[in-house]
Amino acid sequence: MTMTSEGTPIKQIARSFDHMLGQLAGATPAAKFTYQGRVLDAAKRLLKQPGGLAELEARAVALDAAGIFDGTDWAAPSGLVPGMVGNALKSPDMRLVVLECISLLRFLAVARGEHSQPGLPMEHAHHFLTQVLALNLDRILGAHHEASRLSEHELTPIVDQLLQHLLEVVGTEGILGRLVDEVWRILRQRPIQVGHVKSMILQIALALGQQSQGFNASDNRLGADRLISALFGPTELCREDPGLDVYRSRLAAADTGTLQTEASGMARAMHDTGLVSDYHATYLRFILDSGQGHFLPDSLGLSSTGLDCLRCYQPLVQQLIDVAVHPGTAQSILGISLMLERGILYSPPIAPSLWRLLGATMSPECEAGLSAALGDAVTPHSQLVAGLMTLLGQPLGIGQGNNPTCQAARALSIWALNDPDYLLWMLAQVTANDRVVMHFEGEALDSAVLPAGLALHTPLDADAVSVLLVPHIDRIYAEMGRRVATRGEDPHRWINPELHGWWVGREFHIAVDIMTGKLHDYDKFIADFHLAYHPLHNGNEPVVHPQPAGIAVTDSQGAFVGWHAITIIRVALDQAGEMRVYFFNPNNDSGQDWGLGIVVSTHGNGERLGEASLPFDQFTSRLYIFHDDGLKTPLFVPVEEDKISAIRDMAHQSWARARI
Repeated sequence: MTMTSEGTPIKQIARSFDHMLGQLAGATPAAKFTYQGRVLDAAKRLLKQPGGLAELEARAVALDAAGIFDGTDWAAPSGLVPGMVGNALKSPDMRLVVLECISLLRFLAVARGEHSQPGLPMEHAHHFLTQVLALNLDRILGAHHEASRLSEHELTPIVDQLLQHLLEVVGTEGILGRLVDEVWRILRQRPIQVGHVKSMILQIALALGQQSQGFNASDNRLGADRLISALFGPTELCREDPGLDVYRSRLAAADTGTLQTEASGMARAMHDTGLVSDYHATYLRFILDSGQGHFLPDSLGLSSTGLDCLRCYQPLVQQLIDVAVHPGTAQSILGISLMLERGILYSPPIAPSLWRLLGATMSPECEAGLSAALGDAVTPHSQLVAGLMTLLGQPLGIGQGNNPTCQAARALSIWALNDPDYLLWMLAQVTANDRVVMHFEGEALDSAVLPAGLALHTPLDADAVSVLLVPHIDRIYAEMGRRVATRGEDPHRWINPELHGWWVGREFHIAVDIMTGKLHDYDKFIADFHLAYHPLHNGNEPVVHPQPAGIAVTDSQGAFVGWHAITIIRVALDQAGEMRVYFFNPNNDSGQDWGLGIVVSTHGNGERLGEASLPFDQFTSRLYIFHDDGLKTPLFVPVEEDKISAIRDMAHQSWARARI
C-alpha cells in the first residue's frame, strides 16, 4: 500500500476525499460554493501524494456530477478556450490550478467515451486536449525558461505529470502537424488579434528544436518554417533572428539594393502569412527616419490602388506609421497596407478624422483601460492608433474575445467595413469624454449614465478599439433591449437598424414565435430569405450593404447551442458553381462544424479574407433572423417546394428539433 510522507495510506486520504465529495454532491445550490473550496483543498492534498493523480482521475466524472464546476467558467466545457489553460495551470491560486486539472481530466474522460457533456462530443474533447498539449509543448519537452521557473509553484511537478499523462493517452502523432495546420487555418481568416497564434508558433519552434519525445514534423516542416521565419527572420538581414539592435545596425550599413530586397521580403512574408515581424516595424521606422521613404510602397506590398492612395496622403500615412508602428505593434503595418488598398482615405471625412485622432488627448480612463489590457510597452495613444489601423484594414478580423459581446463586435466590424467615418466619430467621443451618445427612436442614450450590459468589466482580451468602445456599445445595446422588452416581439426588429445604421433593412423576418419559441410560418421564412438574398430568385440583386442576421448555432452533433449575431456580407457563386452565403462571424474563429454535414468554410470556396461561407441552403437551415430592405423586384422567381422542404428538414433535425 502506498504511504504518504506523513505515513498515512493514500487510500485513507482518498476515503476522506470521497466523504467531502459526497457532501458536495448533496449540498444545496446555495451551499455549493463552500463545499467546492473544501473539495478543491482536499484534491490538492490528494494530488501531492504518489499516485494521487490517478486517484483524482478516477473521480473526475463524479466531481463533475457533484457540481465542482457549478457557478464557474468551467461549468460549460464547450465554451472553454485551450489558450487559457496554460495560464491557469501557472496561477498562484492553488484552487484554480486544481480546478483546471480536474477540467482536463474531465475532457480526457469525454475523449475516451467514459463521460458525456452537452455540446462536447468526443472528437471535440480530443481536439481540445490536442490544442492544450500543443500550446504547452515547452513544459512537455522540458524547455522551461527563466520566466516559467519564476512562476513555478508547489503543484508544478503534478501539472507536468498530468500533461505527460495526457500526451500518453492522446498520443504524440500529429500534434505538431495539427498545430501547424491549425495556425495556417486561423491565419487564413486574417484575425486582428494574433497573440495566441504567435504563442503557437513559438511552441512549434521549440518542438522543432527538440525533436525528442517522439515528435516528428517532417511532413509539415515547410509550413512550420514559413511561419517561424515570418515572425523571427523574414528577410536576409535578420534570417538568424539577431535582435533588433543588430538588425538596425545592418540596415544602416546596407546599400540601396539590399534595402530594396529587404522591403520586398518583408512585404512578401506579411501578405503570405498575415503575420508581421517586429523586424518589419524596425525597417519601416529606419527608412522613414533616414529619409528613404521611397522604399515604403514596396515594404507595404502595395498594388497600384494602394500606391495611388499613399501618394495622395503620404504625410498622413507617415504620421500614422510614426505613431502606430513600433516593435510590439507591428501588426498595424498590415492594417495600414490593407487600409490603403481599400482606398477609404478618399472618403472626405476620413483623413480629417484620422488627423484629429493623431492629435487627440485621451482621457485618463481610456489610458488606464488600454494599459491594463495591452501593457505599457508603447503609449496608450499609440496602441489605439495601431488598433484602429488593423481594424480599418481588416474589418472582418475583429473578434469578441472571451466575452459575451458578439453584438458589439459585429457593430464595430460593420462600421469599419461600411461607415468608417462613424467609427472614428465614436472613438472621438470616447477618447474625449469617456462616453458614447447614440440615439434610439429619437431619444439620446448616454453610455456614461447607463448600467452595465453583458460586458461587466473592461475586456482585457480584445483589440484596442474594442477595449475602449465595447463597454459603451454594450450598455447602449442593453438599454435598447430594455426599452422594447414589453413589445412582444424580438427586440432586434428595432435594435439592429438603430444600433448599426440606416442601411439595415426595416423589414424584419424571424423563424420562431417569440412567445412560445416554436417555429412560426417557417416555410414562408425560407422563401422570403430566398426572395431577398438569392440572386436566382431576387432578380440578380446583390447585397448592397452588410446586413446583421441571427443564426442558431449548433454543435457537431447538430444540437442547439445558442443564438448568435453574424453579418451577411454577400451571396455569390463559388468556383464550383454553387451558390454560397459569405458572412462574418465575430467569434474569432469561423471554421466550425455545425453538425449533420454542415461545416463552415473559411478558405477554398471563394472566401475573401475574414469571410466564412456555407452553401445557401445549409446557411438558411441555421438562420433564424434576417433583415430585408423591402425593395421587391418584379423579376423574382418563386422558390421550389422541394428546396424549401430540404431546408426545413435540416432545421428540424438540428436546432428546431424541439421547436416544431
